[in-house]
Amino acid sequence: MPKFEPVAGRGLHTIENAPIPEIRALQLERMKWSLAHAYAHVPVYRQLFDQAGVHPSDLRSLDDLQRFPFTSKAELRDNYPFGMFAVPREQVLRVHASSGTTGKPTVVGYTQSDLDMWSHVFQRSLVAAGVRPGDVVHVAYGYGLFTGGLGAHYGAEQFGCTVVPASVGQTARQVQLLVDFDADVLCATPSYALVVADEFRNQGIDPASTSLRVGIFGAEPWSEAMRAELEDAFGIDAVDIYGLSEVIGGGVANECVETKDGPTIWEDHFYPEIVDPDSGEVLPEGETGELVFTSLTKVAMPVIRYRTRDICSLQPGTARSMRRMGRVAARTDDMLIIRGVNVFPSQFEELVSENPGLTPHFVLEVHQRGRLEGITAVLEPKPDAGDHEAIAAEFASTVRQRIGIAVDVNCVAPETIERSAGKAVRVRDLRSRQS
Repeated sequence: MPKFEPVAGRGLHTIENAPIPEIRALQLERMKWSLAHAYAHVPVYRQLFDQAGVHPSDLRSLDDLQRFPFTSKAELRDNYPFGMFAVPREQVLRVHASSGTTGKPTVVGYTQSDLDMWSHVFQRSLVAAGVRPGDVVHVAYGYGLFTGGLGAHYGAEQFGCTVVPASVGQTARQVQLLVDFDADVLCATPSYALVVADEFRNQGIDPASTSLRVGIFGAEPWSEAMRAELEDAFGIDAVDIYGLSEVIGGGVANECVETKDGPTIWEDHFYPEIVDPDSGEVLPEGETGELVFTSLTKVAMPVIRYRTRDICSLQPGTARSMRRMGRVAARTDDMLIIRGVNVFPSQFEELVSENPGLTPHFVLEVHQRGRLEGITAVLEPKPDAGDHEAIAAEFASTVRQRIGIAVDVNCVAPETIERSAGKAVRVRDLRSRQS
């Protein structure tokens, strides 16, 4: 089993800025172990490898990884709950699970080594974000089966921070705790952070008047326009954190506060690829496609070429030697096809953020009228925005020009759209109700 050293002096780990050949050599060594571990201990991987005609011993270079099969949520769901584990269940100290909105949830497990590694990479993420030992870290990610809350909690605690395990909801109380405890860092989904900012204003408090210095936001795609809005609202540095439960949880990658140019991937633990979403062909660095991860040090549940469904690119390192993720623009499983046009909720988020008369809260209602499918964009204008009909007409025109589809627009009263305490719900599919 690969060994890794803790953060020396709670600063940068030496591998983060090591020469690229040193990083690649470590990745190859660990990848050989991970493939062999998965093949020997997970019957699903043995079957997949055998069907593809490959064996762990066939990996002689990092480029050889593309010969191995992909893993997707389908394998995890088909082997629910513990069929993907590489160790006896008795050695698994914790399980997490994703939501089961399309069927059974995907279950992941952690040995003590996995939990240590998770805290380690989250500590790196905190360092990258500009957090310091002793800071008060307010964790407003959900606790429980969702990996967000506990990942941030243990990483910050082991880094030497004071952790406030606020979880999600009770937004008025969140504001009180942020003020009374002089929080330095807010960890939340970006959409919920905006809800918190609204609650500050509802209480007559300027959110920028607090002691907050850093916001670590993730678990959903968000735009540069939303970053600007969050930084302006709270007077903070807002950085992007990336993770998913199947790979480890939050802390797979994190933006460096000095550059804010995309999350740095902790490549000594997670090997990234970008592939064409349709063909599966590996794309050159810099091209946009689907992000794929192979775990290099996970013990309880290794993942080999796991398809994340997130659309982004890989970029060279800047603040660290390790490569960066381009901002996640969309997810392949979020894509809507409306009259032959591929549409992503993130495209609407960008247009909403650009419009000074709109709050950031919106919902896309997908409907069917006769044989034609369409979208109604439900928007929430600000109280002083003016004529709602004019706003709706302008937004519909912008969508036609920028996205290339015709949409209906429904402007509703302030506070009408439901606020999410976790990941924002952007799409409401009405088609089944109309059939």
